[in-house]
Amino acid sequence: MAPRTTPTARQQRLGAELRKLRDRSGMSAREAGALLGGDQARISNIETGRTPVSAERVQTLARNYDCPDESLIAALAAMTGERRDGWWEEYRGILSPGLLDLAELEHHSVHLRTAQTASLPGLLQTHDHARVVFQQGVPALPPPEVEHRVSFRIKRQAVLYQESPPPYEAVIHEAALRMQFGGPAVTKAQLRHILEMSERDCVTIRVIPFTAGAYPGSGQTIFYSHGPVQQLDTVQLDQSHGTVLLDAEAQLAKYRTLLHRMEAVALTLDESRKFIHSIARDL
Repeated sequence: MAPRTTPTARQQRLGAELRKLRDRSGMSAREAGALLGGDQARISNIETGRTPVSAERVQTLARNYDCPDESLIAALAAMTGERRDGWWEEYRGILSPGLLDLAELEHHSVHLRTAQTASLPGLLQTHDHARVVFQQGVPALPPPEVEHRVSFRIKRQAVLYQESPPPYEAVIHEAALRMQFGGPAVTKAQLRHILEMSERDCVTIRVIPFTAGAYPGSGQTIFYSHGPVQQLDTVQLDQSHGTVLLDAEAQLAKYRTLLHRMEAVALTLDESRKFIHSIARDL
């Protein structure tokens, strides 16, 4: 089977987790390749996500690596196979691979958490708000790309409307709520949309007011995706050059702590709804 030329972040993550298990076992790539009737190159391609691997072979490798965690083995096996034709694939070659990886990450998450200080969560944005956000890009994006990004952002939101949506928890700072992207009318419609979304069973929205003062993680935008097991959690950060995905154990622990501390200084759910309503009312 020919190697993939552009493995997705999910495929690379599967390979990286298999590499971690192999390293912990002390087995060489040559020895692991022999388990599959291949050689060192085959294992290397699997571990970089370039070569597809079946669920059965993942299980074979994990058990020969003496992995005692059956839940992790099952979760890794579920990540196998060729790239599935998710809706985001229609944007391949149009938008950056990082954006597609984010949509795939959200699609496979069992729990989504985010904290925003100066911008509103993409999964809660309206068409008009998102369009203004993308029109502020530097360098300026051509109108067709702006519209591609808007449609992509809105399609990502389908994860919250599916039959069994993952829990979605958002902590939003007052600063993000008060920034008038597109003017008062667009902002009021955006705030009303957030209030409507907060009524969904799967959505939890909490506000950090200016009066909360300083708090750990202030100024950061954090997106935390819970996998089927904690080892497969992922943190996504927005950087000026694009999105960054983190999955080292220490990094995951750090951002879980930051999210917990942000939630601790935020208003209650009812207080948050009243707070958002008051901002919208004053526009």
